[in-house]
This record gives sequence, structure tokens and C-alpha cells, in this order.
Amino acid sequence: ASGQLLFKIGAQDAQAVKDFFNFWVFSGLIFYGLSTAVWIYALSFEKLVNVYAFTALTFVLVYMGGVFIIRESITAIGYAGILLVLGGLYLITSQGSLH
Repeated sequence: ASGQLLFKIGAQDAQAVKDFFNFWVFSGLIFYGLSTAVWIYALSFEKLVNVYAFTALTFVLVYMGGVFIIRESITAIGYAGILLVLGGLYLITSQGSLH
């Protein structure tokens, strides 16, 4: 999520290809690299279905980052979507079983 927000900041007002080579975009790439290392580490301890479900949090974190950091607007539908994603994540990772 941090990488996406940094990419957005770095891409704002960019017109030429050279404009995309800036601190913000480079920082976003660094965060992507770090998150990949954390991802591999998490996979060594937990089942893939549980770890992968948490990638859905990216939707929530990017949306909230867009609202609070970049000052984009939030809608009632956006709030509902966040709640649905969080509810789905809870259902997917809960320890209960249907059988």
C-alpha cells in the first residue's frame, strides 16, 4: 500500500518519461522490495490461503491512504466496500469450519 501511495505522489504532474524518475517513485520501489521480503518470510510460517487473504487489506490501506494522505474524497460506497473487504477477510481467515 505504501508503494502505491508513493507511486501516486511521484506520478502527479509528470508529463515526460524523465519526470517519473524521482524520489517518490524510487521510494515506492524500495517499499515494494521490502514487502516482497516480508511476504516470503510470512509464507515460511503460515498457510498460503491465510497469508494471501491479507493482500485484500491492500484495497483498504490504499483507499484510506488516498483519503488521508493524498486528500482524495471518500464516499459512502467506499466505506461500504471497506467493510465488505474486512468482513470477507474475517470470514476467510476465521478458524471455524463448516464441516
